[in-house]
Amino acid sequence: MADFALAYDSLESLRRVHPAWRLLAADHAPFIVGFLHRAFIEPNVRSLPEQEILTRLEDHLFHLRERKGGEAFKRSAKEYLDDWSSSGRAWLRKYYPPEGDEPHFDLTPATEKAIEWVMGLSQKQFVGTESRLMTVFELLRQLAEGTQEDPETRIAELEKRRDRIDEDIRSIREGRMSVMEPTQVRDRFLQMAATARGLLGDFREVEQNFRDLDRSVRDRIATWDGSKGSLLQDVFGASDAIRDSDQGRSFQAFWDFLMSPARQEELTSLLETVLALPPVEELRPDRRLLKVHFDWLQAGEQAQRTVARLSSQLRRYLDDQAALENRRIMQLLKSIEQHAVAVRDMPPAGDWMEIDEPAPTVGISLDRPLYSLPLKPMILDGDLQSGDGAFAADALFDRKYVDKEALKARIRKLLQAKSQITLEELVAAFPLELGLSEVIAYLSLAAEDRGAVIDDTAHQSLAWTDAAGTTREAVLPFVTFHR
Repeated sequence: MADFALAYDSLESLRRVHPAWRLLAADHAPFIVGFLHRAFIEPNVRSLPEQEILTRLEDHLFHLRERKGGEAFKRSAKEYLDDWSSSGRAWLRKYYPPEGDEPHFDLTPATEKAIEWVMGLSQKQFVGTESRLMTVFELLRQLAEGTQEDPETRIAELEKRRDRIDEDIRSIREGRMSVMEPTQVRDRFLQMAATARGLLGDFREVEQNFRDLDRSVRDRIATWDGSKGSLLQDVFGASDAIRDSDQGRSFQAFWDFLMSPARQEELTSLLETVLALPPVEELRPDRRLLKVHFDWLQAGEQAQRTVARLSSQLRRYLDDQAALENRRIMQLLKSIEQHAVAVRDMPPAGDWMEIDEPAPTVGISLDRPLYSLPLKPMILDGDLQSGDGAFAADALFDRKYVDKEALKARIRKLLQAKSQITLEELVAAFPLELGLSEVIAYLSLAAEDRGAVIDDTAHQSLAWTDAAGTTREAVLPFVTFHR
């Protein structure tokens, strides 16, 4: 009985405060859900500027009033937007992007859940079960193999997979090649499209968590009266808890995977290939799916900017606290000066303290220069003799200039796809053009870069061909550049 009462009280509170439940219970829920689905979910749009969403909402209201009558929806589009984005509704998030002064609107995670639930009530024309069953089997296989610590068992499983691949190759060479049926193609495509669109909702959820953390930090800073160390410990603990959570780790792994240029090109190629299949064309898919990974990038960048704003808020708090402490010190010094001036002509009676200097002299031993023997120049007596000027001076003028900025650009380009690269891989991608001078320039960059590692215990060899056509080779320590 107590558990039932607890569940009832929790659900009653959820019905009052949760934006998704309030949206479903709203008087004009069909109007709100229909418009937000058409404006955000259906086109897979992350956010809309105010003028654009106002135009869409006015068109939507115009068509509804034509059908329901002019008295159906009396409020203006601007009033509806302000109401939906208010703190009492929280169905839309109104914010100002860093690059402009026009407000933008985005769905809140609660609103997106409510819209997805409503859309799921309609009967689907095609319910795919095979693709989801295959997904279950694939996930179970990954879990079983990924957690297997016995080497022999993992090797045996890989050998089974190799045998199946060899059998498929033999079947194809013998002319027996199985191709997916149109039903299987449509089943898998619909599941892929739904998953791809749902990723934007995941980004909204992650970004909302960081925004909640940012808001709580601002509130805590505004009302904090304790020590600065205690506040920073609490804030960084909450930030690390989100970053180290399963959701945070999954988001970071997804972001690292998506930031790879090779993966982006592979996604583009796969999407173009799949959308050109005849069974998929029969479904008349939304062509905007071709750019869905760019929508993911934009949504991920917004989540990263939210994290950067949280760091900026902490840095501003530290700067403000330092300024306050300096101001307090100056106030104390000013007070001492004022008291000293007030008693200058009438010093207090009795013993009086005297000091030699107003401030101590600090002499740090490490600031003292070390003793060095004076250099005694050696001057040789004798007449200067003129030298022989008949020699080739081309070597003094034939010097090669190595552009270090161009070499840094090459390193940054390769580090976009990999977390670390060796000097040997770098030279393989960009062959040496200036020979030994370019090798020395790379070593100089590695010595200046804190992220680079020069390992003297290992060696690597670099080869190039000079201007005379001779192959040169240099053996040098193992150099690795890190992102």
